[in-house]
Amino acid sequence: MSYVYPVTDVPASPGPTPWQTVGPFFHDALAYAAGPQVAGPSVPGRIRLAGTVFDGGGEPILDALVELWQADQDGRFVSSPGIYEALEGFRGFGRSMTDSGEYEFVTVKPGAVPTIDGRAQAPYIALSIFARGMLRRAVTRVYFPGDDLDGDPLLASLPESRRASLVATPAADGYRFDIHLQGEQETVFLDVGDR
Repeated sequence: MSYVYPVTDVPASPGPTPWQTVGPFFHDALAYAAGPQVAGPSVPGRIRLAGTVFDGGGEPILDALVELWQADQDGRFVSSPGIYEALEGFRGFGRSMTDSGEYEFVTVKPGAVPTIDGRAQAPYIALSIFARGMLRRAVTRVYFPGDDLDGDPLLASLPESRRASLVATPAADGYRFDIHLQGEQETVFLDVGDR
C-alpha cells in the first residue's frame, strides 16, 4: 500500500545530489592529490601542456575536469599503483580542474607506443574531459607537431580537415591544446565504449 504525503510533510531538499543532476561535482568526487603534476621535479625534460576547454558557443567551461593518461619518454605506461607515487617521479596520470576555463599539466613528451597489433603510432597523450551536462566523458588525443603524424593509424583514419584538431601547438614552455566540445572547431573525440 502506498501513501501520498501531504505537501506539508515533505522534508526540505538539502540541494541537488549527484544522482539528481549532471555535475559539477568533480572538485569533490574526483580529487587527486598530485593534481596536474604528471612528472615531478626529478624528471628531466618536463614540459607544460595547457589549454582551454570551450563549450559549443565558444565560451570557456569554468567547472570541467581534464584527466590525462600517457606513456613516459620511452613509451612505457606506469602500472596503476604507480600513479599514486611521490610527486618527484613520473606517474603518467593527472587531473586538472578548469576553474577559469584553463587546464594545465606538468608532464613530459611521451615516447611512441605500438597499437595492440604492433603497428607504429605517433606519440600521443590521452585526455578525458568531464563537464556539466555530459553524461559520458569525452576522450581525445594530443599529438605533437614534428612527429611522423602521417603514419599514425588513428590520424590516417580521419579526414585531413579534422586531423589538426588533435595536434598541439608549440608554446614557450611546452605545448597548447585547446579543447572544443562542440561547434565549428570541435575537437575529434573517440568512442571508447564506456557506456
